[in-house]
Amino acid sequence: MLPDNLNITTDTLHNRLLKEKQVSLSVLRMDKIHPVISGNKLFKLYYFIEQSNIENEKPVITFGGAYSNHLVATAYACKIKNIPCTGIVRGERPGELSNTLQDCIKYGMQLKFISRHDYDHKNSEDFFKNIEKEFGKGVIIPEGGYHPLGAKGASLIMNYVKDASTHICCASGTATTIAGLLLSKKNHQQVISIPVLKGISDMEYRIEYLTGRKFNNEELHIEYGYHFGGYAKKNTALISFMNNIYSQFELPTDFVYTAKMLYAVFDLVSNNFFAKGSEVVCIHTGGLQGNLSLPVSALTF
Repeated sequence: MLPDNLNITTDTLHNRLLKEKQVSLSVLRMDKIHPVISGNKLFKLYYFIEQSNIENEKPVITFGGAYSNHLVATAYACKIKNIPCTGIVRGERPGELSNTLQDCIKYGMQLKFISRHDYDHKNSEDFFKNIEKEFGKGVIIPEGGYHPLGAKGASLIMNYVKDASTHICCASGTATTIAGLLLSKKNHQQVISIPVLKGISDMEYRIEYLTGRKFNNEELHIEYGYHFGGYAKKNTALISFMNNIYSQFELPTDFVYTAKMLYAVFDLVSNNFFAKGSEVVCIHTGGLQGNLSLPVSALTF
């Protein structure tokens, strides 16, 4: 199983709004786990890496873009376990690699750049045949861990969430982490998903694929209106919110996932979405290294 000494804390937030609305709000600080394999990444990768170990360090092959936290987390996890790994990167090789891709190489990941057209067909049978020809048979980890095995790993996050919590809030990309939370939540708990992709409309389908079942409105609530323009998009309001959150609570966030989720949650609190006495926990999914792409003066932390 996962190590017993994961550096995960639950930080309770206090301010005038929360006191006025009589809502308890805490943050599960999974960003503290590790500088690279932080947040939900460790959990989503867990059973894939275990599978590779069982099969005598079978090579790992995974997918992502130039700024993919998933790619660099996979590279580091494989480095620790001495597992050879390959990252299939969306888009032609740029003249200058992103910090993320440079880190992937540093941790021993072999990179293969493919066109966006080919990447869009990465789930086809012919694509996998070609990958197998080039790199041999390996443990395939879909982008973002989007697979029932990734959701099974993400379900372990609920071991760190207090049973008394009434709502579990989390940003979502592929929906893998949300699916994992749903797999292990208690009957009285509602999972709230904050998609960070613009125009995503198949969350329910994704969750059914990942979990093998459908969830009703008491179990799952999806808030689509907080993507700030789309994946990795931001504006001055979001950056200001991040600095304000840090000023109030000494809580660092990233602009891709956790800041958008917390922005949504505070907005929901303000608009009386949560009943008085609710105990809301927000999942900090890490990814703070993504802030390195912002101008140095943008954030106060």
